[in-house]
Amino acid sequence: MTFVKRSIIVQVRPLLIGLPIVLAATGLSAAPAFAQDDGTAPATPAGPADPAADRTSVTVGVGGVYMPDYEGSNFVLAMAAMPATAQTSPTPPPSLPAAPPVPTAPQFAPIPAPDYTTDAAWLCRPGRQDACAVDQDVTVIAANGKRKIARFQAEKAPAFDCFYVYPTVSLDPTPNSDLDIGPEEKAVAASQAARFAQHCRVFAPMYRQATLTALRAAMTGQPTTADRNLAYLDVQAAWHEYLARDNAGRGVVLIGHSQGARILKRLLAEVIEKDAAMKRKLVAAYLIGTNVAVPPGADVGGDFKTIKLCRSADDYGCVVTYVSFRADSPPPTDARFGHVEMPGMVAACTNPAALGGGRATADAILSAKGAMLSLEQQGPWTKDGAPVTTPFVSVPGMISTECVSSGGAGYLAVSVNAAPSDARTDTLTGDVVVNGQVLKEWGLHLIDMPVVMGDLVDLSDAQAGAWRGVPRKSKRK
Repeated sequence: MTFVKRSIIVQVRPLLIGLPIVLAATGLSAAPAFAQDDGTAPATPAGPADPAADRTSVTVGVGGVYMPDYEGSNFVLAMAAMPATAQTSPTPPPSLPAAPPVPTAPQFAPIPAPDYTTDAAWLCRPGRQDACAVDQDVTVIAANGKRKIARFQAEKAPAFDCFYVYPTVSLDPTPNSDLDIGPEEKAVAASQAARFAQHCRVFAPMYRQATLTALRAAMTGQPTTADRNLAYLDVQAAWHEYLARDNAGRGVVLIGHSQGARILKRLLAEVIEKDAAMKRKLVAAYLIGTNVAVPPGADVGGDFKTIKLCRSADDYGCVVTYVSFRADSPPPTDARFGHVEMPGMVAACTNPAALGGGRATADAILSAKGAMLSLEQQGPWTKDGAPVTTPFVSVPGMISTECVSSGGAGYLAVSVNAAPSDARTDTLTGDVVVNGQVLKEWGLHLIDMPVVMGDLVDLSDAQAGAWRGVPRKSKRK
């Protein structure tokens, strides 16, 4: 994204989703530009450009903004061109004041490495009351307006595991976060990971992610010592500890959104794909809201050499991935979601509601109050204005999804099936909005997972059954 303030152009590179901070006081206005998502301090690449750079979501409202995290910022001073005048004898230029010293990044004491042998280093672990063991009840609203409450029940003896990596949400004052579990980590896990406990044991490590403090520094041109590699190394260490301590030969579904998906993509490519024993444990990897490169028309190649895309609920050891946009608002040419930079490759799309292809009605499970962490509130779900008393809402038949390739972009097209006879709202929040303007290049990143959450949860159970050799009948083939 490019922020313009007076004659200064601020180019900021996003990493992941985060929490609200106030931008109104800065006087910044937003304009679209290319962006990347792999850290907080730009560096000269040692090799080819990373093909998986992502865009994320910002919603500005009164008193806050739905924040992405950023790799860094480049500032370009827009200098006014001065007309040249002919001179026979040039006059010496006036003396200029010495340039101010280049600011250095504040120094902080190193944050101790996590000890994943202790339960305190985990955001979620099975068998305890934590962020993945919270209320997941759903109000199901039919097209005629009738309602029922579906009470959430987790299986008492799940047969497989889920390993979840959360996106950037830390409000810690340091460039990289500490390992204390804060309300922001709890909120995102409750929204994205807890529902999977219906069928699996959920493990989610804390890790030293680049914080929103580092983001603020990047946005204002201040140097930062945020180390993006710490996040990956922590997750890698947590993965190895999980295998040694907890796995016991069980199948595993990897789940991540945005930065979490990006970290898991690297873990798959650098570790799991190269280790036959680990690869055998992989039920599936749900890499949501990040770009996965594949050759056109192919299911393998690009980011992964042997791990294929999932094309059936009976497939396992494969990848489910997509980025979502409204069907009537496809990715523009400057969007990073849906595009990859790897030459000859395209962004993969697998529709959890129809892995075999085509359009299907999605099993959306949405926050009753609107897109997670957004200031754009969802209005009444029915035309009579009746309130919803559960944390989540299901609207059967109202949302459809389909993988689409258009204009060089691959994405999940989301449609709202509006009908005059439908007693439910036709409005679905989830757009990225800045100062009242929808940023179309960012799509529906805020609700990437909710629009097909029921499908993802059901799919995990079906794929785990196929992995164990006891396939079950899934809602989706």
